[in-house]
Amino acid sequence: MPRKSNTRAASGSGTIRQRPDGTWEARFVVGHDPGTGKPIRKSIYAKTQKEVRQKLAQAVAAVDNKAYREPCKMTLGEWLDIWADTYLGGVKPRTVKIYQDDIRLHIKPYLAAIRLDELDTHTVQKFLNTLSSRGKKIPKRDEHGMTIKKDGKTVYDFAPLSPKTVKNVHGVLHGALRQAVINRYIPLNPADGDFCKLPKIIKEEIHPFDEVQISAFLKAIEGNKFEVIFIVTLFTGLREGEVLGLTWSCVDFERNTITIDKQMQLHQEKDMIPYQLVSVKNSRSRVIAVAPFVMEQLKRHKVYQAEQRLRAGAMWQPSDLIFTNEVGDHITKSSLYRAFKKTAASIGRPDARFHDLRHSYAVAAIRSGDDIKTVQGNLGHATAAFTLDVYGHVTDQMKQDSADRMEAFIRSVSGS
Repeated sequence: MPRKSNTRAASGSGTIRQRPDGTWEARFVVGHDPGTGKPIRKSIYAKTQKEVRQKLAQAVAAVDNKAYREPCKMTLGEWLDIWADTYLGGVKPRTVKIYQDDIRLHIKPYLAAIRLDELDTHTVQKFLNTLSSRGKKIPKRDEHGMTIKKDGKTVYDFAPLSPKTVKNVHGVLHGALRQAVINRYIPLNPADGDFCKLPKIIKEEIHPFDEVQISAFLKAIEGNKFEVIFIVTLFTGLREGEVLGLTWSCVDFERNTITIDKQMQLHQEKDMIPYQLVSVKNSRSRVIAVAPFVMEQLKRHKVYQAEQRLRAGAMWQPSDLIFTNEVGDHITKSSLYRAFKKTAASIGRPDARFHDLRHSYAVAAIRSGDDIKTVQGNLGHATAAFTLDVYGHVTDQMKQDSADRMEAFIRSVSGS
């Protein structure tokens, strides 16, 4: 039989009583209603009087130190919806869509039902391990590519996610939980990088054009309607979105500089304008010094664009964009992609990507003697360390070339 309900004053602040079901309840004051001034009381529960006394002492101490947090009853799924809807106001629309997809496809299927204040690092680690081993569900197909069904239901396989994708999903989860800590819903972020072990990302090997291929590429694009886009990209290292988003107001022909402060971004979501000018990656604008040859190409292109405008007449779409189609509208990524792939295949590089033009610039700049800090600034990388990580093999080869030249010099002066 449970003891008779007993209400008594606890040491310090709060009261303890035994409930009819035998459990113990402690009530304490966490503050006062700003409108009425009446005390706001909270309750905590335990199976024994000793346990509830300990919890009460901890809670009262937290209130006194202004560190008390009321237990959060939201599930992680509920909080992720709130976070994505409320706290991504400064994020680019395309990035928001990627975050939402990561939440919907990867995080919610495994963690949506767990309470936010019960999520721990061990659970997060198991989740990341699952993504690496099982990943996402994909329909199982037969040898003819047809979806396999059993009893009218699709049969699924599980495909592990790449280490980079797992890292990105972890970043979304970590960001949402970081905001939960700021909001005082949870005391610590269980997805912190110091706690979780992420799969090792194997750096992809880059395949820039060498000097022979660059020469062949320049000959192959002569007369191509995208010739100047290819030249600007190859000799400035701009990203695809950055070169498509270039405007004449950003070009200084007197100083031979270009300001990179926006990019053309493609949105594939419904009810959105497909192409929009948005800020550059990491919102870091930069000014780059450009070779006179490239500036001459831009001057020539400006004259050509003026001729296009006259031919189009009333059909011309006015804008400040440098690279436009026959009626002044923006260039689509798909048309640029097709033109590049066709040209790359013609010089024996069908495997090349448009992004390899950027890599080709970086490698050529480093081999020409540009220091890493300059290359970093031109490419728009956040740090020189990142640039070195991507292109370190080039500097390693340069060091070996230097050693070989010194060896040849030593032999020439020593007579050996």
